[in-house]
Amino acid sequence: MFKINDYVMYGSTGVCKIADIRKETHVNINSEETDYYILLPVYNDNIVIKIQVNNPNTSMRPILTKDEVLSLIKTMPETETVWIDDNRERSEYFKSILKSKESEGWAKLIKTLFLEKEARSLVGKSLTKTDEGIMNTAEKLLYEEFAVALDITPDEVLPFIQEYITK
Repeated sequence: MFKINDYVMYGSTGVCKIADIRKETHVNINSEETDYYILLPVYNDNIVIKIQVNNPNTSMRPILTKDEVLSLIKTMPETETVWIDDNRERSEYFKSILKSKESEGWAKLIKTLFLEKEARSLVGKSLTKTDEGIMNTAEKLLYEEFAVALDITPDEVLPFIQEYITK
């Protein structure tokens, strides 16, 4: 069970802070009290999310620790890419990696798409809109998580990774 002030990754929303844990009674459903996490997205102050504490279908996990982030960054140069030539197959596979909520998978996606984008730009081409969207989503999720763990802003994550790898 998470505690108030814990940071979590929540679905495709990204990093959220648990602002409160409340008991609420729903008369329409039953008269029992249910515990809810009140989540505040760290990088979007326009919404508040309420999630049942005991909901097994909730896609919520703790964010990586600073040590876990640094360890993952260290492995990035050796990370294999996962390019699939068939657009539909690739899109389905990449979307499944996004939904897996695993930072390692997001890093692999970003590396794969970044290298493909570079290769295509050399011949005057660009990524498909789908690939570009997947890359942007993976970057948003990974950079937000790294930013909170490293106590920097999401915009500082890529320069941090590049500097850390070259050391």
